[in-house]
Amino acid sequence: MRFRFLSLALALTAFTAFAVEPAKPKVTFTTSMGAFTVELEPEAAPKTVANFLGNVRSGHYKGTTFHRVIANFMIQGGGVTAKGEEKPVKNSVENEAKLAMEKGLKNVRGSLAMARTSDPHSARAQFFVNVVDNAALDFPSRDGWGYCVFGKVVEGMETVDAIRNVKTGGANKPLETVLITDATVVGEKAPVKKAKSRKK
Repeated sequence: MRFRFLSLALALTAFTAFAVEPAKPKVTFTTSMGAFTVELEPEAAPKTVANFLGNVRSGHYKGTTFHRVIANFMIQGGGVTAKGEEKPVKNSVENEAKLAMEKGLKNVRGSLAMARTSDPHSARAQFFVNVVDNAALDFPSRDGWGYCVFGKVVEGMETVDAIRNVKTGGANKPLETVLITDATVVGEKAPVKKAKSRKK
């Protein structure tokens, strides 16, 4: 009887955890120019979303910048610090642009996509928000892969537009630092850091 009770309790706990898990998680970015919120699409790009949420929850994005801004194209950030140093990140993620495209996600204004190098599977943490429709980035694009869209801005597009309009210099780098001060999953509490005990 005791084991049945424990099994039932565990099942209810698992069900409750599953029930409160949002189908489309949202992440809010707080920047030096305001905040914006993105809604993610795990069904269309499951590995990409999982990787992105891992970076958010680990605190990777805090202290990074929007280091590349092109007013008639996109704003890119999430990987370079205010000192211009690339923030290390271990994991890369498989390019899911084809699956995302099949699910109807395209590089349109307000969409969120992963940045990468010429290697189609090199996306790690850097992302970009399209500020205009960029059909040329959709699967299969010129290289047969395209750029994976995995979400969209649902609040604060005015902040994105403010960032797109900053003055830039060489390499499309903003002349004024656009800092990401925080990134949080909506509805989740940030983990409380334990205070270090002082040795007597």
